Amino acid sequence: MHDEALRLDTWLWHTRFCKTRTDAQKLVEGGRVRVDERIVTKAHLQVRTGMVLTLPQGRDIKVVRVLAMPKRRGPYAEAREHYQELPLA
Repeated sequence: MHDEALRLDTWLWHTRFCKTRTDAQKLVEGGRVRVDERIVTKAHLQVRTGMVLTLPQGRDIKVVRVLAMPKRRGPYAEAREHYQELPLA
């Protein structure tokens, strides 16, 4: 399972951080997402377990560790199993 990867925009959509994949692409391409403390602008970046993502969520900033690759965009409770929220540094 550690070799699995998913596009960043797809991962953000499947885990319900964005309402649509297009919204996820715009978020990433706008330079508003960090992966392992680096700003990324490529929505096709491959996300793997263990990576840390920092992104805006409404008025808050979320920092999450990727735990797994979701196979679909399921309900919130299912999506929540694929990441761990971390405290802001």
